[in-house]
Amino acid sequence: MNFNNLEGFIFLDGELIEWADAKLHVLSHGLHYASSVFEGERVYKGKIFKEEMHTDRLMLSAKTLGFQIPYDSKEISDIRRKVLKANNISDGYIRPVAWRGSEMMGISAQKNKIHFALAAWQWPSYFSPEAKLKGIKLNISKWKRPNPETAPVNTKAAGLYMICTLSKHEAESLGFDDSLMLDYRGYIAEATGANIFFVRDKTLYTPIADCFLNGITRQTVISLARNEGIVVTEKRIVLEDLNNFEECFVTGTAAEVTPVNKIQDYDFKPGKICQLLMKRYSELTLK
Repeated sequence: MNFNNLEGFIFLDGELIEWADAKLHVLSHGLHYASSVFEGERVYKGKIFKEEMHTDRLMLSAKTLGFQIPYDSKEISDIRRKVLKANNISDGYIRPVAWRGSEMMGISAQKNKIHFALAAWQWPSYFSPEAKLKGIKLNISKWKRPNPETAPVNTKAAGLYMICTLSKHEAESLGFDDSLMLDYRGYIAEATGANIFFVRDKTLYTPIADCFLNGITRQTVISLARNEGIVVTEKRIVLEDLNNFEECFVTGTAAEVTPVNKIQDYDFKPGKICQLLMKRYSELTLK
């Protein structure tokens, strides 16, 4: 899929335009200084999953970066539906994005126009169905999630994903599907675009989300697990702990619930808890 020349329509700064015409200026501040925020959302059978939570997080991300999106929550909701209808999408992926324009070029950008775009396209599984069934393989990245005092870690800000791209490219070049990232203290944090969970003795463990995004899918899976009577523990996890876990899986809007069968030299077997949560999450997306 070449995203540069898909057919369809994209919303950009107040109007639906042809896909190929959706462009930004080469001197846009968002391109040079990462003053850009975005969301990744899914639509299942015409229903946008966790729409309000995604919109709230988009607004929070923009506010944290010091700018205001020129549309309110209801208007963004209306824009989503216009784009989905224009592209005849019932099951797909939605990408709203906001960024500072090109009126000022430098670190300061107080006078720059805030642009907003929203695109949507048909979306297959993030990992292939075969990989999902047998589990994916992760290496361990040399890049670490940053200290909250050095970056707005609770946002979906574009700049935070540079190290994710570096990590995932290296992982794929070595034959892995994705990369496990540690945080600045050496604790296990997340994969490049998904949160991570482990199972031991019928208890679900996941890292404390204090220096990486507390994903909407992460929150959803924790709730689903607790509804099933599964104990969920958020704690500091170190690499040595991986010897003691039986199951592992990652969660995210794109990844949904995907089992992991290997992290570097640590092996896991997708088991009953992972399979149950995959099923419950799939059922929830179709309600």
